[in-house]
Amino acid sequence: MQTVVIVIHLMIVAVMIGTVLLQKSEGGGLGMGGGAGFMSSRGTANLLSRTTAILAAGFFLTSLFLSWYAGYNRAPSSIIGQPASQTQPAGGSPIAPPTSGGILDSLKKADEQQQQAPAAPSGPQVPRSQ
Repeated sequence: MQTVVIVIHLMIVAVMIGTVLLQKSEGGGLGMGGGAGFMSSRGTANLLSRTTAILAAGFFLTSLFLSWYAGYNRAPSSIIGQPASQTQPAGGSPIAPPTSGGILDSLKKADEQQQQAPAAPSGPQVPRSQ
């Protein structure tokens, strides 16, 4: 469903860019006059401004829906309260949850365990002849 709304959202964006570029420049910004193009009547100006307003409302609504849908099933989580079996350090053995003290004590113990473990080679080793 999210993919369908994203495709509709992108189509609205493309059409809105086109309608904004087709509108007559009234302020003469950047020194360009409106000119007498193929859409120079007053009725088409009203049509283009209404179309732009409708597309802008559609863009706004699809943006709101996509942001709501992205957070619909998201549950709050805490990185501190996770069990040790879900997070493992790069060294291998999981960190035991703190029984006494705080999280800093458990991190200090894990750091000491990693320092006691043999270090992996820092780079490729040169082959040795036998």
